[in-house]
Amino acid sequence: MATLKKSHPAVRKDRPVWVSVVVPVYNEVKNVPLLHEKITAAMRGAKYAWELVLVDDGSRDGSLQAMEVLAAKDAKHTRVVALRRNFGQTAAISAGIDYSTGEIIVLMDGDLQNDPEDIPKLLAEIEKGFDVVSGWRKYRKDNFITRTLPSMIANALISRVTGVVLHDYGCTLKAYRREVLTGFRLYGEMHRFIPAYAGYVGASITEVPVQHHPRKYGYSKYGLERTIKVVLDLFTVKFLSGYVNKPIYLFGGVGIAFSGIGTLGLLFLFVRKFLIGSGVVDSPIFMLSAFLFALGVQSILLGLIAEMMVRTYHESQSKPIYRVRYVINELPKR
Repeated sequence: MATLKKSHPAVRKDRPVWVSVVVPVYNEVKNVPLLHEKITAAMRGAKYAWELVLVDDGSRDGSLQAMEVLAAKDAKHTRVVALRRNFGQTAAISAGIDYSTGEIIVLMDGDLQNDPEDIPKLLAEIEKGFDVVSGWRKYRKDNFITRTLPSMIANALISRVTGVVLHDYGCTLKAYRREVLTGFRLYGEMHRFIPAYAGYVGASITEVPVQHHPRKYGYSKYGLERTIKVVLDLFTVKFLSGYVNKPIYLFGGVGIAFSGIGTLGLLFLFVRKFLIGSGVVDSPIFMLSAFLFALGVQSILLGLIAEMMVRTYHESQSKPIYRVRYVINELPKR
């Protein structure tokens, strides 16, 4: 997806960091050193200052210790944010954004399936005036049945529902202007919907094909159950984007629609009883279907209400969704 480009003010030269590369890490001890090497090579010689923010999401395989070594060797560029436990990828990304200082934020995975060599390509699009540049794994190196096909279905569904059309919502490799990441908070597994949130605030969005490599070390933390989470999160995104300020339009509309359907159904049964003498409520299939359908609708609506309550709880008290144990080489907030 590409939308109208617009000009932005020049980058401030007095700021120490322009680009922040944020990488959530969970049990990637063998990938961390190579990841640091590849990102450093990709950013070496760049015309802007940069930092690498590695967020340890409660790793248990020595990843944090490996990151500490890298931070000691490269204090100029490498920051480490150590979370107290495993809070999940969305929370780790949120922590990385909060502890980064760049005007441009690049997100990527720590498993080296994303290629750091593509970072300059994303930044080139940012410099053209785009607010969000999304990576598109055009030729994925994952299992087609368990990873690629569910991802294709999810991408089509998300694009349809949100109106922000992208080929690859699931690709973490993306670049954002910091300004489009303000105004909303991330919860649950909502990191994949950041482009949709940015689109709602008027961000200009494009996508570029990026490389994708087979995983060399470690194992994937996601399976088919992730698709179910995507669908459930999509309900939340649609609700919050379209009805958060006017929920009566949704709940009232659903209520009127189902009341109308129920009225028409009862009218049909009474007319049928009058014409041929059939019973109105003596069909077990009718009763069971009506019960299950009503229960499903009720569950979805209650889930949306609960989502609103959780967000209100967090935002009204400014409670973060993560807890930091310590930070290495932290720069002062600007």
